[in-house]
Amino acid sequence: MATIAVIGTLDSKGHEHAFVAEEIRKRGHQAILVDAGTLGDPQVKPDRTRDDVLKAAALQLPEIEDRGQRVGVMAEALPLFLTQLVEGGEIDGVISLGGGGGTAIATAGMRALPVGFPKLMVSTLASGNTAHYVGTKDIVMMPSIVDVAGLNRISRMVFARAAGAICGMVETEIDEKEAKPLIVASMFGNTTDLVNMAKDLLEEEGYEVLVFHATGTGGKTMESLIESGMVSGVLDLTTTEWADELVGATLSAGPERMDAMTKAGIPAVVAPGCLDMANYGERESVPKELEGRNFYIHNPQVTLMRTNADECAKLGKIMAEKANANDAPVSIMMPKKAISVISAEGQPFHDVEADDALFCAIRENANVEVCEFDEEINSPAFAQACAAKLLELMKTGQTGGSTQS
Repeated sequence: MATIAVIGTLDSKGHEHAFVAEEIRKRGHQAILVDAGTLGDPQVKPDRTRDDVLKAAALQLPEIEDRGQRVGVMAEALPLFLTQLVEGGEIDGVISLGGGGGTAIATAGMRALPVGFPKLMVSTLASGNTAHYVGTKDIVMMPSIVDVAGLNRISRMVFARAAGAICGMVETEIDEKEAKPLIVASMFGNTTDLVNMAKDLLEEEGYEVLVFHATGTGGKTMESLIESGMVSGVLDLTTTEWADELVGATLSAGPERMDAMTKAGIPAVVAPGCLDMANYGERESVPKELEGRNFYIHNPQVTLMRTNADECAKLGKIMAEKANANDAPVSIMMPKKAISVISAEGQPFHDVEADDALFCAIRENANVEVCEFDEEINSPAFAQACAAKLLELMKTGQTGGSTQS
């Protein structure tokens, strides 16, 4: 028997959440009814009150009855409250029903929970863009079809199915007996060969390698998984999202990119993969102020802009500082002949001055091991060196001084 938290704004949707709780109990599980309401009194008696939720974050609802402010406070408190329940082993899953406010509150709490922990949100917003509700977590968004405003023929059917779904999720057992230690890796089209070769070598040594496409969302998701504590090593060879963050292009993963390895204290091998390029949409979408820069049409929907020497110097410093912050061992690997397919000699993004600015900034600012290779980024030799270095760091927890090969 599992215990499922049923979270809702019980001042406006109490009867609907009580219905879901009862459906869960019919299936042999326990349900904890949690009030995340922000205005009136709850319509039904909760098992955990809104004061219990607020107390977890030492917060109080504003005296002024401004719904937006109150929703914001509850959305801040619920993640801490749910985290306490999960860490204390009190719940095995979570479900909620909501419109705009309820969805904002409940998914804020769900995003704080680990990947793999059952989370189901029945929402009036589930058929639209849910990226800001889901974030980088495995939240199941289920359309409510009708508004969460009473029990009727349609809503009872949807809510009952949702209760059955969360029960099925908590009942599902995951066999972790033969689970291999995890390594995460970042990849782009221009570093596919590199990462695939390194992946094969690491898997031969008994690791499972999860590859993330460095498209902004991919980097954020990888960072979230690293921070979760499930990862043994980081193979961050495609740090291109930092180029987009620096110049304001479309595939930024935010200024926290490369911070998770430090928070988790995990060994990492990093490289300046694809820092020669920033991503925009179709050619006509590129900002007018960038005219005159070196562009490459990757496909009709993607236009790449070559980063210049000034930008590369900044990127090299950022990479070094991110690596320096990690107390676990980190090595920076530099393929001096090319940092992407199209930055090699004879290719459209070949720019010796920009690459030299990048490499010099890394050397000057790094307090960690910097390994330099007279190779292109997708060469078998570089891939083998990256895989071997990560295995070394995970095994010994030590790094040496700067090296060249």
